Amino acid sequence: MIHETILAVIIAFAISALLCPIIIPFLHKLKFGQQVRDDGPQSHLKKQGTPTMGGLIILCSIIITSIFYIPSYPKIIPVLFVTVGFGIIGFLDDYIKVVKKRNLGLKAGQKSLGQLLVAVLYLAAEYIFAPHTTLWIPFAGEFDIGFFYYPVMLFIIIGAVNAVNLTDGIDGLASSVTMVAAMGFLVISSIEGFVQMNLLAAALAGVCLGFLVWNFHPAKVFMGDTGSMFLGGLVVALAFGLRMPVILIFVGIVYVAETMSDIIQIGSVKLTGKRVFKMAPIHHHFELCGWSETRV
Repeated sequence: MIHETILAVIIAFAISALLCPIIIPFLHKLKFGQQVRDDGPQSHLKKQGTPTMGGLIILCSIIITSIFYIPSYPKIIPVLFVTVGFGIIGFLDDYIKVVKKRNLGLKAGQKSLGQLLVAVLYLAAEYIFAPHTTLWIPFAGEFDIGFFYYPVMLFIIIGAVNAVNLTDGIDGLASSVTMVAAMGFLVISSIEGFVQMNLLAAALAGVCLGFLVWNFHPAKVFMGDTGSMFLGGLVVALAFGLRMPVILIFVGIVYVAETMSDIIQIGSVKLTGKRVFKMAPIHHHFELCGWSETRV
């Protein structure tokens, strides 16, 4: 399994790194530039026009890498379904922002409905082909939570995907954090013997590393919602594939911190009228405290 894992990292890294110099000029030509929001940090205004929708590179790299392994490991296909499903929602969001020039992209209700549909279809497939209602909690063991399993899992899927989406706010942040998460999944899948998840985790680490070559500060391309939602879907699918969705709290601790900072900020403003952070999510708070993007 070790040589297959190493090969998956190399293939994914090579495809990602090589696609960037091909697709980035194409995005430039189509004028698919980032639309920077006025209510964000003022330092981000200089990023206006940097090619976005680079998540297409991540999506294509994972799919191409997976094609090499699907004949031997067909269980990879359901994982690709949920990841591509979320990636399509992100693509539509980016398309509306960039092409239609509507800065906020999909309306909140439209995005939530799309995410709900993909998550429900994924859980329905799990119920049909691999029904179970047990939840593994680290250091405590497995617990059968019966009917509550599906609403809890629905909350985890949508919450985790949006958490990864929130983390994509500065150069290289989402891709570097996800690469670390992928390495965590790589270790767990190796120990537990989940070959398919091991290969996908290896591919994810390789893709993120290849994309970071072009996404690290100062970024030459942004992944956009196409990339962040695709990565969120893949991170979720890996956790579910390992039958350990709760492990997302530990492997994706940065995602959790980003989301909690947003929830705390909104709650504080509504209840007290005061901000806890200078700006949320928390990476923007650090920026306004004077931290450079590379330090964040």
